Amino acid sequence: MNKTLIEKTKKDKIIFWLAADLTYFGLAKFLQDKHDCDLFAIIDITQKPKKFFQEQDLVKFQKIWFYHDHILKNHNTDLQYLSSFEKKYNINLWSLAHNERIFYRFNQFHKFSSEEILSILEQECKLFEKILDETKPDFLIMYMPTLHHNELFYEICKSKGIKLLILRPTAFGYRYMISQEVEKIDELDNKQSKYDRSSKELFEFLKGNDSFKQAENYLSEFQNSKFQYLKAIMKFLFTSNSNEKTHYTYYGRIKFRVFRKVLLYTLKKKYREYFMKKHLLHQVNDKISFVYFPLHIEQEQILLIRSPFYTNQIEVIRHIAKSLPMGYKLCVKEHPMMGIRGWRSISDYKEIMNIPNTELIHPSLKSEDILKKCSLVITINGTSSLEAAFYQKPSITFANSDFSHLPSIGQIKDLNDLPHIIRKYLQEKVSLQSLNEYVDLVDENSFEFDLGGLSNKMLNHFYFGGFLVDNEISSQSMTLFLEKNITFFNTLVDEFIKKIIHYKNQ
Repeated sequence: MNKTLIEKTKKDKIIFWLAADLTYFGLAKFLQDKHDCDLFAIIDITQKPKKFFQEQDLVKFQKIWFYHDHILKNHNTDLQYLSSFEKKYNINLWSLAHNERIFYRFNQFHKFSSEEILSILEQECKLFEKILDETKPDFLIMYMPTLHHNELFYEICKSKGIKLLILRPTAFGYRYMISQEVEKIDELDNKQSKYDRSSKELFEFLKGNDSFKQAENYLSEFQNSKFQYLKAIMKFLFTSNSNEKTHYTYYGRIKFRVFRKVLLYTLKKKYREYFMKKHLLHQVNDKISFVYFPLHIEQEQILLIRSPFYTNQIEVIRHIAKSLPMGYKLCVKEHPMMGIRGWRSISDYKEIMNIPNTELIHPSLKSEDILKKCSLVITINGTSSLEAAFYQKPSITFANSDFSHLPSIGQIKDLNDLPHIIRKYLQEKVSLQSLNEYVDLVDENSFEFDLGGLSNKMLNHFYFGGFLVDNEISSQSMTLFLEKNITFFNTLVDEFIKKIIHYKNQ
């Protein structure tokens, strides 16, 4: 049997990264039913659902690894190994560690020492290398990396040439794609657009695929049940919890401290909303020309992983404000989904409002009302820079994305160039041909799917509406969930199989 025939007939080896989002467990179940493959899994979950994964027989994994079982306390660090690892895979480990929300800035329960961080990094690196050497997978299936350790695994797999199957949203509502990289479309080329849409037709396409409307629909269902909230509190308070001893992500999360933080969070959120309503602007004064900067949600992978050197948004705002030409002001708008994080501190809002020639806009004001009136959009790494093109407005970003190649979108490579880039792109015109080509590219490489809707169904079914993820899972409950949502999963698995076949035929 020749080598080519062997490659076509051998089973695909696929490794999954599984976590609290059980969408990917369902995907594994239906994938094994429809595709001849050997499945492996790294499982990153808390203690209570662990028993389900140990005992379940819905998915026939060849082998599984519980991530947190391999990350131990008081492990001596081998700095020489970490140094050689960085060179081998061209990965900056301290960049990942500094921007890990668990290690630094956002953790209110435990302060990690440098030694603790290095110990965790070394154990992760050795574990991931061991798993990949043992399984030699053809494909990795995982969600968009959100924390340092799944980003680390993603980067190692990419370095080893393993085909990556990352499900990610596009800039357009309810359209998703599967690609090898988070910032790129696999089929990126310079094909001429099949359509010659006018600016009005392009705008209608944007409004018909409104990502903001999708986010609103998701938020309307997310954590909206007081009954589920009370059930989650009772479950948390009156059942045992060992995560603080076994999971570094839970260090310091003693019940009393967590409960106290939840109460303070609720009070702070209400007070912040009162402050915002009273002091943030509810409309834009467009008597003077302005540049628009939409804030990102804090503790978001778009900032922490994809834009690692621009995580201090207030400092970025200062850089932009001091770079504006005379005759322009800067309008900064709070992100409407920041409410799921309890909003920013009032001191942050005051600091932004105190920056000269800068105005802070209330999140209730629709972005389209600002995009119509602004002269230029600047984002760190947000879709507003793409949306600006549909309003015939130029934009600037600080990071790479799958749309940053458009001629009307500038990119900052050096902060010293910011004043010059702003003046240049204030004069830039939007190319309808390039925008048409991008729309075609996304349309050809994406599919319609309501991942947020499926996620909310999953949170309501297993996790008290999203209020408590450390919860037991039964095989009966999982089977019921999969059966009730079989249409969602069949759509998803068919797209993954198409992508697997596409990669194999390359």
